[in-house]
Amino acid sequence: MLEDSSTKTLPQPEPRRSRAWATAAVVLLTVIFLYFFSQVVGAAALGIFAALQHWNAVQFEAWVTNSVTAQFVYSLIADGLLVGGIVVVMRRLKWRWSTIGLTAPKIWQLILGVVAAVPYYFIYILILAVVSVLIPSFNPAQKQDIGFGSVHGSLSLILTFVSLVILPPIAEEITMRGFLYTGLKKWLPRVVAALAVSLLFGAAHLAEGGATGPLWVGALDTFVLSMVLVTLREATGNLWAGIVLHAVKNAVAFASIFLIAGR
Repeated sequence: MLEDSSTKTLPQPEPRRSRAWATAAVVLLTVIFLYFFSQVVGAAALGIFAALQHWNAVQFEAWVTNSVTAQFVYSLIADGLLVGGIVVVMRRLKWRWSTIGLTAPKIWQLILGVVAAVPYYFIYILILAVVSVLIPSFNPAQKQDIGFGSVHGSLSLILTFVSLVILPPIAEEITMRGFLYTGLKKWLPRVVAALAVSLLFGAAHLAEGGATGPLWVGALDTFVLSMVLVTLREATGNLWAGIVLHAVKNAVAFASIFLIAGR
């Protein structure tokens, strides 16, 4: 007896949600791996240079702490490897730059990034005040260890500016609000994806407390900043407003530390 073809169960394609979960997992693991890998390679490069100079551990530490050039080279290597690794994975995923929100910037997006500094600072100051009241042990005056010692001279200021104001906003926005957020929101609701990205971004800055311990105020600051940056990404469909806001925020810190305070 012939089987009625109309009753056959045709093979079902793989559920889209399963593919989205796999993509989100790949993206998340890629970011975590590249975050640590890029820093290890950057530190190793400085270590190799010091070894070629026959420096001991004390000399190496003094050089890394006080040399603007060493910090600049480290930033260049770490940020370059981070973005380079993401480019490789994007190709495997068949993503374009437009997929993660990096297309040709428009003037209004750049202006929006500058203007957005006002609500960002307002929101951060408000949340900081609330947290300080609710958690008496929270130290809002904790200092951030940005890795640069004394900076003097025009060349040193330029290298420091590039290392803090130019490279991180580009590399971190491509990584976090671009690559990671794009991958996570394919599987998670946008609000949850934004919270996840912002929590990871804040956690990545905890180590910048140096000898004083986890930099909780820095983690809170970068968490709030990240939520504003994700909002800009969603509002504009592009990373440029966020890159500009991130750069403005870092520029304010750079000016206060190295120009006004004269560190």
